[in-house]
Amino acid sequence: MNFASHDSATRQSQGEAITPEEIASSDAVADEATARYAMILGDDALMLSQRLSSWISRAPELEEDVALANIALDLLGHARFLLTYAGTAWGKTEDDLAYFRDEEEFRSCRLVEQENGDFGRTIARQLIFSTYQHQLYSRLVHSTDPTLAAIADKALKEVQYHQDHAAQWTLRLGLGTEESSRRIQDGLDSLWSYVEELFLDVDPIPALGDVAVLPSSLREDTLHRLREAIEAAGLTVPEMSGAYGSDRTGRFSEQRGYILAEMQVLARQHPGATW
Repeated sequence: MNFASHDSATRQSQGEAITPEEIASSDAVADEATARYAMILGDDALMLSQRLSSWISRAPELEEDVALANIALDLLGHARFLLTYAGTAWGKTEDDLAYFRDEEEFRSCRLVEQENGDFGRTIARQLIFSTYQHQLYSRLVHSTDPTLAAIADKALKEVQYHQDHAAQWTLRLGLGTEESSRRIQDGLDSLWSYVEELFLDVDPIPALGDVAVLPSSLREDTLHRLREAIEAAGLTVPEMSGAYGSDRTGRFSEQRGYILAEMQVLARQHPGATW
């Protein structure tokens, strides 16, 4: 079956979800450059999903416990689609790429790897990344690669909620008490140095043309929307340069290894196990 076939398009228009298994069983095979791009996007989603899942049973209220868990599951779903498609280039599964790559082989940005901190810091990270991701998927739906376009179309609907959730909490915290305003402002200040890394045109993206979305092309609109959301909450947009070592290679990541150690331990202790 061709993943981008008329049948798949019809099912999507009727609200029926596509699945990673459909990608794996289809005849859609990514070339190496496209696979590396899909892996960059998938790694971002996977790492943030792992971070957000740590809030389960620890969120400030039950409703928020459920909300953060759902966002984490959405991101995990995005990672599954993207890593499944990336794996078609090398004959690997989503699990191979998630559990059996080493730290330096991941291409996630450092923003999504940062520790949760308090709730204000987590919301600040969500506001930044979901705003960027919404801009990304809004354009990736027009990719000339039909599989990436279909993945983006599905993910965009979920990211719209992620962005709204983060924006609403930014308003509540920023316009709330002096303490809540201080905490989310501290979160923005502590994370802002990682923002510029989102817009770096790292390899192989520039060579992919209309298959991919050039990260630098997202910078103006993303920062404009972030500025609007931050100022509407009575907060201050941080002014600082990007952190050193923004190359997505993991050489300068202080957090990636800790995330992977927890995420990969079971699969590596029992390779090939099923349950």
